[in-house]
Parts: sequence; structure tokens; C-alpha cells
Amino acid sequence: MKASAGQGVKNLIVNADDLCWTPGVNRGIVEAFRNGIVTSTSLLANGAAFADGVNEARAARGLGVGVHLNLSDGAPVADRETVTSLLNDEGLFAGGPQSLLLRRARRGLVLREVEVEWEAQIEKARDAGIEPTHLDGHKHVHMLPGLFEIALRLAKRYGIGAIRVSLEASSLRAALSAGEKHRTGVVMKQGVQARGLKLLARDARKQAARAGIATADYFCGIAQTGELTREGITQFLKSLPIGTTELMCHPGYADAALQKTATRLQDSRQTELEILTDTEIRNLVASQGIRLIEYGFVAQEA
Repeated sequence: MKASAGQGVKNLIVNADDLCWTPGVNRGIVEAFRNGIVTSTSLLANGAAFADGVNEARAARGLGVGVHLNLSDGAPVADRETVTSLLNDEGLFAGGPQSLLLRRARRGLVLREVEVEWEAQIEKARDAGIEPTHLDGHKHVHMLPGLFEIALRLAKRYGIGAIRVSLEASSLRAALSAGEKHRTGVVMKQGVQARGLKLLARDARKQAARAGIATADYFCGIAQTGELTREGITQFLKSLPIGTTELMCHPGYADAALQKTATRLQDSRQTELEILTDTEIRNLVASQGIRLIEYGFVAQEA
């Protein structure tokens, strides 16, 4: 079930991932919403700055808030004894998507435990007063075989009307890579990951449609994670197709709490914040006739 774009309308969701990671990330995301083109965010229910992130989001009237389903970083929300296949010896989530995919292939990942944990993450957000607009995945883990079906099932169970499909549009990826300030090797590596997701979940939009869950028509941002440039965003906006597109981004402030974490996205968050709040970028959105929306609109219009 895709968004109803209207006759010739270009809709754009600009989703800032990782709300609740640290107070600095929270502050940057909300600033990018209030003063820039961010329209949506997704929260980490197990984030160290969860309470602060929820307060920031609830005060940002009009900001769409989804749940950033997580199996890769931090401690579980569910009781540890109920999700042991997801954890390492320290009782923390163990590994990124590649590791999870390998464990899934070896039947070392218990799908029922994934559902228990993600259900706990959604319920924590709801208990804090957040009505999620959509679901997406930290490091796109929700796109893995077997896990996307769980995410769809939970969306239906909790009345969440939309889900991210992390299948990057090649033409938009090319546009977003414009400019010379990014690290080519990083972009190429992430581009390979993006193409891998396409192979793993090429029928994801059809699956979501059958489940009655809305999706955007296009998605972009994997290859350029941590490497966004002003030139790339400019070309991306000029290349935006008719329909609904989601641009994933990671704005924020690299506060002391962030610097103590393992994420490689540090100074890049502040760079993205500057780009997303740039007056020329905001004016370009208007001049291109782009309508900024969040996932709640997508679900209503589907």
C-alpha cells in the first residue's frame, strides 16, 4: 500500500534516525525539524537518552515519531531471560545485520525472541506517550528475511500504519552522491550494502501492501550515511520523482555522551544538521514544489 501522491505531487519525508541515542542527538534532530527540512524521526527505545528524547519529541508539535527497531546496539528492553538468542555473554545485543543474517541462516536466531523484543520496544514508546507513525530498523535490521514479516505483524497489532522499506532508488543514490567532499570508499561500501538489501527484500513493498501497511514509493540514504554533502542534497532535491520519497539522515550534536559510544557517526551529525537547516536548501524545497510530510500522512492517504 503506497502513499497517494496526488496528481504530479512530489512528497518528501526527511527522517532523522537515532532519537534517544544521546541528548546531543536529540537536540540536533529537533533543531533540524524546527529550523530545517526534517519532518520525521525514529526513536531507539533502549537509548540512553530515552526520557530526554521523548520529551523533546513531544514538545516538537508536528514531528512524526516512529520506532527504530533495534537488535544491534545496547541492552534489550525485554527481560533478558526471554531474548537470550539475541544477546552476547554480557547480556547486550550482539552484532550488526551481517552477523544477524549469518545467525539467522544457521538457525541461531530465535524469531519468537525477536518479536518479544520488538514488541517491548514498541510498548515502551507507547507507554511514554508516543503514538508511532511508522516502524523502521536500526542498521536496517528489519529488512532481513523473516524479520520484515515480524515488523509487519507488529505494525498491524499496534495500529502503526507505515513501515520503511530500505530499498534505495539507484537514480536518487546517484544524485545524492554529487559533490567531492565524501569519502568514496565509504560510499562504495555502503552502496554494496544497499544493493544487498535489494536482493534480500526485493518484494518488501508488495508484502507491506498485502498486509495493509503503507510505504513510501522511494527511499534513499544508505550509501551516503555519514557522508551527506550540500551538493548531494541539492541534486537529490532537483531529481526528486513524483510520488513519496523518504530520505534517511542522522543529524545531531556530537556531545560528550555520543563521543563515548561506538557509533562512527560523530562530526558528520553536525555537518548534516548544518545542511538540513541551510536556508538555501529550505528555499530549494519550496522552489521545487516539494511537499514535506511525515509518515502519518502516508498512512492516512494510502
